Amino acid sequence: MKDARVEFSQRFVKSLRKAPRKIQIAYRTRLELFLTDKYYPILNNHALTGKYREYRSINISGDWRAIFREFENGNVVYFDFLGTHSKLYK
Repeated sequence: MKDARVEFSQRFVKSLRKAPRKIQIAYRTRLELFLTDKYYPILNNHALTGKYREYRSINISGDWRAIFREFENGNVVYFDFLGTHSKLYK
């Protein structure tokens, strides 16, 4: 997974910039972990359903999630959304 290309939507970048500093740091830490082992248990990497059925989610903190899609057999990871559970899944 280290060789995967990671890309971000403008919406994701904006959400990350507006997020509290501790969430920004937590995201960077979780991204490094994700790139080492995308199924590391603390990430709780899982497929989503409903309006996000083509996406996956990882935990950033107790309430914050990063939602992404994978392309080219997982060689490209595209982060689309970042936010609290309640804001993302309303």
